[in-house]
Formats: sequence, C-alpha cells, structure tokens
Amino acid sequence: MLNTIMVIIGKVFALAIFAPLVSGIIRKTKNTIRMRNGPSVLQPYYNVRKLFLKDEVISKNASWIFYAAPVIVFAGSICALVLVLMARPGHLVSNSAAILIAAFFVLSLGRFFMALAGLDAGSSFGGMGSSREVFISSFAEPVAFIAIFVFCMGGGDNFRVSGVLAGFALFMVVIAETSRIPVDNQETHLELTMVHEAMVLEYSGRSLALIELASHIKQMVFFIMLSWCLFPAAGTAPWGWAVFSAEIGVIGIAMAFIEISVAKMRLFRTVDFLSFSFFIALAASIASSLGL
Repeated sequence: MLNTIMVIIGKVFALAIFAPLVSGIIRKTKNTIRMRNGPSVLQPYYNVRKLFLKDEVISKNASWIFYAAPVIVFAGSICALVLVLMARPGHLVSNSAAILIAAFFVLSLGRFFMALAGLDAGSSFGGMGSSREVFISSFAEPVAFIAIFVFCMGGGDNFRVSGVLAGFALFMVVIAETSRIPVDNQETHLELTMVHEAMVLEYSGRSLALIELASHIKQMVFFIMLSWCLFPAAGTAPWGWAVFSAEIGVIGIAMAFIEISVAKMRLFRTVDFLSFSFFIALAASIASSLGL
C-alpha cells in the first residue's frame, strides 16, 4: 500500500512538472504551422518563474476569497491529477466511474472559487468572465459524465461504436474545459472574447503563477483522462509510459491543428457546440446499452 502511494506521488510530481511543457508544445506547433518562430516550448516555465518573482497588486475591494482562490484552484488540480491516476477505466466499473467523476467535482470546486474571486475583485471584466465560465461548464460537465460512464461500461474495449462516439464527445468537452478555440481563446485579451482570462485579470505575482500552473495541470488531467479512456491498457503495456507520452503529444498536436483550423465562436454558439457533444454522448450510451 505504501509503495503504491509513493508511486502515485512520484507520478503526480513528474506530471505536474511536465504539464507546462505540453502547453509549450501546443503553442510551438501552432506557430510552426503558421510559419512563425514564436517562443520556445519552455516559455510556460519562464512565465511561471517570472510571476513567482514578482510582487502582487491586490484590489482594495478583495476579501479572503480572492486570496484563497489560487491556492484552492492549484490544490484542486493536484487532487484531480491524483484521482485520475488512481482510476482504471474498464477494470472496475463502479470504482473507475466514481473516481473520475470525483475528479470533475474537485475541478468544479476550483472553478466555483475562481468564479467567486472574479466577482470579488469588483471589476466588470471579472464578473463577465465568471458568468461565462459557469455558463459553459453547465453544458460541458453533463457530457463528460455520460462519456465517462460509457467508457467505464466498455470493459476496456473502447474500439467500438459507443467508445468512438464517447471519445469524440469527451474530446469536445476537453476543448471547452481547457479554454481552447473555438470555445475560448487563451491568447486574447479582448473583452468581447475573454472567458477564463477575464476571471484572472485582477491577479498578479505569485497568485497568478499558481493559477497559470494549475491551468497547465488541469489540461494534463483532461489529456490523461482522454488518453486512458481511449487506450486503457496503454499504461500497463511494456513501455507503457513511452506510449502514454506519445498519446499526450498526439492529443496536444490535434488540439493545435483544431485551433488554427477553426475560428472563435460567439458565446451563444457554444451552446450548439456542446449540445452537439451531448447528443453524441447520448448516442454513445444508447449504443453501449445495445452492446455496440
């Protein structure tokens, strides 16, 4: 038992360290396709280090929620990473589904406090970003729950009709949850298009560094969840971690291609986007019940 705990802690530490690298690879891939030089793949590490060395400027209207939110968001992302590493989709249906859904609830706790912090600072941008974030998540989370149940009911054989449909639905949810185009744009600071960036606009220094690092870890959590749901046996196969790393890289490159291939949607068009993913997940559940 102690050895298992130590192994999980070691994996969590390693994945948390390499999480910003995935974001750097995605950004470098986009710039390469656009035929631009762009920053190095290590730029997210430089950004986090620079923010940790800076002082904070805090609004006089802020309460304890504003101070506590970055710590809660970072701790929630670490806890979600632990839960995802504990889950084994396709082996124990009830345990795997419960653990993966618990990971979503832990991430939702961080989103809740982040939304409160956006309102707490008293800025108009923060309130706008909070309302948009909650609006989008209310459509994304039910899709994720259905897709997880379909994967766990698959018994490890996800190359079926139900597994493919659930994988496609979960991939659409991952786009929304990681603030990627067409739902959100991490590279903009225009008030009409900001969602996640609007909530953290009042943060600076160490608090913003924790939020940025937590967002990289959260992205890693969703990529791991998507990878293990599609290929549940990859982690137990020979050279499993090499295969797992390749899968994370492929998912990141796919995200980069999608971001440069489509345009940012209007806010209310994201309802159509996530509603489409909901019907795909629903079709996956029906196909799973029929044994397809």
